[in-house]
Amino acid sequence: MLTLVPTPIGNLEDISKRSISALLEAELILCEDTRVTKKLLQLLSQRENLEFKCTDFKSYHSHNEQQVLKTLTQEDFKKNIVYVSDAGMPCVSDPGATLVQYAIENKLAYDVLPGANAVLTAFAMSGFSNTEFTFFGFLAHKGKERREKLLQVMQSSTLPILYESPHRLLKTLEEIKNIDENRIIFLAKEITKLHQKTYKNSALNLFEIFKKENIRGEWVIVIEPTNFQGQNLVISDIESLDLAPKVKAKLIAKMTGKNVKEIYQQYLDKI
Repeated sequence: MLTLVPTPIGNLEDISKRSISALLEAELILCEDTRVTKKLLQLLSQRENLEFKCTDFKSYHSHNEQQVLKTLTQEDFKKNIVYVSDAGMPCVSDPGATLVQYAIENKLAYDVLPGANAVLTAFAMSGFSNTEFTFFGFLAHKGKERREKLLQVMQSSTLPILYESPHRLLKTLEEIKNIDENRIIFLAKEITKLHQKTYKNSALNLFEIFKKENIRGEWVIVIEPTNFQGQNLVISDIESLDLAPKVKAKLIAKMTGKNVKEIYQQYLDKI
């Protein structure tokens, strides 16, 4: 049996009784960082006067998932296997999804316990009345990928939510401000921890505030969605435009994921 167990994102008291029971019964614990998980169990042991008997810990993180999966057999899953990430819900901007897919493909019993999660907590704390949101995780650190993803975030008609590190928060606020300085932003720092703090203001005002702040801790950014309601382009829209075939081929390839050269050749064949 495989059980994915959420762990506290800050406050130790947020761990559930079901999560503790699963950890007590575990015979193998897969964890993002064995040191972090062992420290958590030590703290829980002291606080709850518990004895966690599992001594088999195996590292399972974003860089070794496939290698570890190859070492596991269906026989292994007759044990009580628990997976925990360093903090919060497995599979939500953390490893774990490959384990779930492995269990599905091999018809193995598995369960995912509910628990602490920074995305949902920030969504509820933000005060935005939207009933839908889109979680974008972390932006790329730099380059074209970062610019394109941020534009996608800023053009989202559903409430966009990001994670951000203290090292890049000011940069992200500046980039948001440069796109739309009046956009309302909600920031949550160190959710559930001792120094939890929230802010809600325009992108411009928050950037000015944080230029003077010593930024620490992990952040969740919730951004007011755009009110623009455009219509999606279809291929016939591109084909009807008075554009050179090569330009049309590039646009259609962007929309469909097809090869540019093949599309361009199709246009040439029609000439």
